[in-house]
Amino acid sequence: MKLDRFIRIGIAAVIGLLLVVAIGALLFITESALNVWDRLVEGPKVLLYGYMAIMAVLVVAALWLIWRLVVRRKIPDVRTKATRKLTQSDIRARLEEAEASGVDVGAAQLELQELAVRQASGSIHLCFFGEISTGKSSLIRALVPTADVTVDVLGGSTTDVRHYRWRNDAGNEILLTDVPGTGGHEEGLGDVAMQEAQRSHVVLFVCDGDLTRPEAAAVEQLLSLGKPLVMVMNKSDRFNVEERAALMQRLLEHLDRAGGEIARDRVVAVTAGGATDVVERSSDGTESTVKRQRPADIGVLIVAINRLLEDPTEIDERRDRAVFRLAADKLAEAEAQYRVQRSEQVIRNSTRKAVVGALAAVSPGTDVLIQGYIGTAMTQELCKLYDATPRDLDIEEFLNLSQSRVGRALPLSLAVAGNGLKAFPGIGTVAGGLVHAVAYGLIFDALGRSLVMTLSKHGELVPEVAAKEFEEGISEHIEAGVRRVAKMALEERPGDS
Repeated sequence: MKLDRFIRIGIAAVIGLLLVVAIGALLFITESALNVWDRLVEGPKVLLYGYMAIMAVLVVAALWLIWRLVVRRKIPDVRTKATRKLTQSDIRARLEEAEASGVDVGAAQLELQELAVRQASGSIHLCFFGEISTGKSSLIRALVPTADVTVDVLGGSTTDVRHYRWRNDAGNEILLTDVPGTGGHEEGLGDVAMQEAQRSHVVLFVCDGDLTRPEAAAVEQLLSLGKPLVMVMNKSDRFNVEERAALMQRLLEHLDRAGGEIARDRVVAVTAGGATDVVERSSDGTESTVKRQRPADIGVLIVAINRLLEDPTEIDERRDRAVFRLAADKLAEAEAQYRVQRSEQVIRNSTRKAVVGALAAVSPGTDVLIQGYIGTAMTQELCKLYDATPRDLDIEEFLNLSQSRVGRALPLSLAVAGNGLKAFPGIGTVAGGLVHAVAYGLIFDALGRSLVMTLSKHGELVPEVAAKEFEEGISEHIEAGVRRVAKMALEERPGDS
């Protein structure tokens, strides 16, 4: 639509007036600045330099405030920190910081204590790792015939970690570690085996043929530990020469795909020996089953182990770094548990404040952020807990975006609040103010839990993403928290002692 002549003239006049005001302001500022400069130049030098220093401080302070408000600070990449080589001083500094924050660092400290014990003993630890029934215990018995190793034909006989002493021809004291076989039905044994592999100097991965998909995944995880690995194909006497060569080539291909740089002499084929059922026929034609011992053939394995032990300093360093990573992983688990517990406290406290505020209000509104300072404080505290450092504008934007979604969720929260309060005996007809208070609390509770999910997943506060996840999960959070928030409101309502 065209503007008439009068409106166009009015707009032109306003533009002209603004131009005159802008030019006048510029001239005034310029004249004032020149007058001040002339006086400073004519006056004592101390006054000039002091004035310039004050101006510089004011400019730097203003720029810092603008940066804090506007520039989004980059969150450190957790994956980069995880792949960086940890030192003992690094992990101890992290432990001290976490312990000062209230985190339970006991599990991580135990790993460092165990490492210190092993360092003091000077023994070399070899971990026999593999799926159940691949013959790990039989290999240890072949290396140390006098060892008391339990071998069960049903498979999976090793359900804990066992150590057996062995001295090689060079006189090195070696501890052979038998860990639970992976792939069984009992949960948690795979983690026990992997952690013991991290504590050991060398990992001997035992298989009895081509690798299954879980075995290939385990090899890839073991290689990521950065320590020496020997691939041991046991029960090789079941195959002829051509079959054995083909299987050895397949194992090398698996290692290449997993990113491992392993010499061919670290992929060995052995036979642990053991008893075999053989059917014998007597002269009168009757048949009977007898057990016959198969000789062990593990010479190539001993050669591979001895070659790895030629440089004990290197394998010590690799073992130490792997243990530091294990301690860091356990510290991360403890920090995650602490954050869950602490975030629950923050959300409960904020929800309680929202309920109290709603009960005190004469006419409750339809906006959870009527008590904006509660939402701001909760957001800041949760972000700090998850090491996120958002701009103040990010927090404000997140709360504003969430506010726009609260209106659509309020009817649901009111309905859920009313039903939740009726579940408590003895309160009779539910007063409207109490229902509104519970509704406020439910929305605050949902807001906090959605924010925790966002921070856990992304590691930073992205207002649009956090508000969207709040909208998507609000119904589920409201229904899950109704009894908890209703109980809060009943405890805080006026007249209760």
